[in-house]
Amino acid sequence: MRLGKISDSVLKRSVLKQIRTKRQEVLSGAGIGEDCAIFAPSSGLASAVSQAAVPEEADMNRVLVKCANNLAAAGARPMAVLLTLLLPPESEEQQLKKLMTAAENVCNVLDMQIAGGHTTISRHVDCPMACVTAFGIPMQGEASPMYTTRGAKPGQDIVLTKWIALEGTAILARRNRGRLLERYPVHLVEEAAGFERYLSIIPEAAAAVKSGVRVMHDASEGGILASLWELAESSGVGLTIDLRKLPIRQETVEVCEFCEVNPYMLASSGCLLLVADHGEGLVRQLARERIPAAVIGQITDSHDRLIYNAEEKRYLDKPAQDEIYKK
Repeated sequence: MRLGKISDSVLKRSVLKQIRTKRQEVLSGAGIGEDCAIFAPSSGLASAVSQAAVPEEADMNRVLVKCANNLAAAGARPMAVLLTLLLPPESEEQQLKKLMTAAENVCNVLDMQIAGGHTTISRHVDCPMACVTAFGIPMQGEASPMYTTRGAKPGQDIVLTKWIALEGTAILARRNRGRLLERYPVHLVEEAAGFERYLSIIPEAAAAVKSGVRVMHDASEGGILASLWELAESSGVGLTIDLRKLPIRQETVEVCEFCEVNPYMLASSGCLLLVADHGEGLVRQLARERIPAAVIGQITDSHDRLIYNAEEKRYLDKPAQDEIYKK
């Protein structure tokens, strides 16, 4: 396609026609000549931004879910997104259409409307890039979302939903599918590659909000260890974590061993850290919603961040580069 802004015909055919999910809060959304989305009067509107290379439809899924997760962890239900796409000159219109179809499919599942954005062809990128700005409204109808990584108090329990390293496992399984199939059965590799279906944390965030939880943090880049550090750093507290209690799928163990990466430092979108006064009670509440969860540690009144593995004790390090970049 040509450099610069895409033509109106391409915009209509491969972008606007792919947008079908609608929300009543979006009074005016994506359209030709529409550069601003207009929302119904509402207090407490929250927003989040994410960006990523999107050479495949699965990548579009992750960047949109990540933005929605950021809102959910702040107590907001995703409502609408502004989507900017930059494509290299050699891109074909069919590729743009596939990316927009993938984006719409994700937004339909998450009940978000693509309210606008921008699509352009640029010689400054060598693969498609997406920048997403998502907007959400409070889950409980409050004046504004008040759920942050700050506010954790000594004595509270740390609860983790689902399993660590889901995102990284899915990426690695897809990238290394051929080599993995030389060692593992097809069902294991396909299951690992399909972990992207678990990436949304909206259900557990909604359940946590109903349970009275006020401190949430969605795990993502850097893995669960980076997310635990960020939680403690933001609240200015210490913590103790039992490494053996961190839930991990066997598929993740196998894929990470094969790829020689550390699952505790691998992209972990799909699991949510919650801080609660009564962790086991929260775990039971989540179980009633069919959301697996476990108490993995406690908040302490020191600044020490400790990880226990049986009799071994070590200090939690500052976040390092995500293991996904090694592979």
